[in-house]
Amino acid sequence: MIIIQPSGGLCNRMRVINSGWRLARELREELRVLWLCNAELNCPFESLFQPVTEFKITGIHSVADPRKLFYQKTARNYLTNEDIVAHRSPVGLDPEYAASLQGNSYIFTWEWFYPAEDYHLFRPTEALQARIDEMSARFGSSCVGVHIRRTDNQPAIGKSSTDAFLLSMRRELEYDPDTTFYLATDDLAEEAVLRDAFPGRILSNEKRCLRRDSAEGMYDALLDLYCLANTRKIIGSYFSSFTDIAADMHHIPKVIAGADD
Repeated sequence: MIIIQPSGGLCNRMRVINSGWRLARELREELRVLWLCNAELNCPFESLFQPVTEFKITGIHSVADPRKLFYQKTARNYLTNEDIVAHRSPVGLDPEYAASLQGNSYIFTWEWFYPAEDYHLFRPTEALQARIDEMSARFGSSCVGVHIRRTDNQPAIGKSSTDAFLLSMRRELEYDPDTTFYLATDDLAEEAVLRDAFPGRILSNEKRCLRRDSAEGMYDALLDLYCLANTRKIIGSYFSSFTDIAADMHHIPKVIAGADD
């Protein structure tokens, strides 16, 4: 059995689960996911996504949860984030290393260890999908997604500045004067700047909750992710899994604001 405890926020967890599913298929093992509700993501898996058949979910609410400790202590192999990075290549885990993981393997990481084939494992609940569809219906064919990550992501703040986003967005308008933008950001001040710079062209979930330690905040984060994925292109933030997965889900082009500076 492969036991995965994905760490971090929504997109880190999605890519870890995708990687675990790939490893489990290669080793012909069952996959179990331990989903921890904490300050980074305080919402059960089943409140965000429809039921899955490819793996089993066990919800835990503490690092001392007896179910977690049982799987951790009885596993033959225990892989940390450092182990994953040390044995990972651009195409996945080293084949010999992966083959050596016989018996139960417990993996705790926020890193991908196989590139995602797709994200079909994750289907939003019917209620969330209805909200995604309602918002996406307003996009048209010229809508570009914009993801501005702030708060605690220092690499994104330093590299992908507000001016870099403004420059990239102006370039999109030069290419297509009908361009509108779907904005996903955790900084309301940034949204105000963009609305002032591009009046009438900014779409967003204006009543969103920005707290990731609440279920409402995670519903809105999921909506933003899937709405970004429904645009024709994404202008994203440096060093952001949210940007990367939004683009990867439907294989749409992305540019990273400030990457050429």
